[in-house]
Amino acid sequence: MKVLRLLSASSILVFLVLPIALALSQARVKAKIGATLTLTEAGNWKPLERGVEYRKIVLERSEPSYTLEFKLFRIDSRTIVPRILYAGDFQLKAATAKTFAEKSGAIAAINANYFDTKGRPLAFLKSTIKEINPGVSRHALYTGVFGVHNATPFVAHRDEFQSAQASEALQSGPLLLRRGALVELMPGLGRYARRAVIGVDNEGRVIIAATDSLIGGLSFAELQELFSASKWQIQTPDLLNLDGGGSAQLYVKAGKFEEWLPGTSEVPVAIGFFAKTN
Repeated sequence: MKVLRLLSASSILVFLVLPIALALSQARVKAKIGATLTLTEAGNWKPLERGVEYRKIVLERSEPSYTLEFKLFRIDSRTIVPRILYAGDFQLKAATAKTFAEKSGAIAAINANYFDTKGRPLAFLKSTIKEINPGVSRHALYTGVFGVHNATPFVAHRDEFQSAQASEALQSGPLLLRRGALVELMPGLGRYARRAVIGVDNEGRVIIAATDSLIGGLSFAELQELFSASKWQIQTPDLLNLDGGGSAQLYVKAGKFEEWLPGTSEVPVAIGFFAKTN
């Protein structure tokens, strides 16, 4: 009986201590990013199908108060290739990312560069079919380029970009990271907003991501922190901001998995991702 009483006391102690230990462990997961943002759930990379991984990061803003999810997809360019999709090539003026994917056969699509009030894409734009906007813009916002050269995706500074060397490319901005270094941003870009980004990691994998909140979101400085610091295990040395706000949208259908983050407007250009046929 004495042994049983000791075991019972030991069990009670475990039951009392375990919830505290778990709570402390969960508390350690939380980490500050900047002054008002806390990462509450880091998530893990989960394979969806060959060449596609998914991760969800949950963040909380203290002022103003809201929670948002940041959804990321990591795509292996050895098995899946990106392609710039122009609505005009589908006899459309604009479309959602989901429509672009469905019409082109892409397994994923994300919105791309900026456009004017008439729906015309801005800055340099070249698809595999034609060059839509041949000039590289010197506007202070459009500092980066995403493109494909010899079936290899890249993110570059516009000053290093040579259009003849890319089979397809688009200009957007600001460029947030270049070769792992934070790119200095023009003044006045510190606000929180719905974001969409594309980057290339050290293994040549493309990472696309978007926030799910229509109100609030992330600042460019917070994106730089998330994608550059090793503790978040994203580490994307080359990162480009895409058009955000109501334009930011992302669609993925891989195996039985389907994710649709709709925007509030259709867009004239998207980046699609396609399984290699050979």
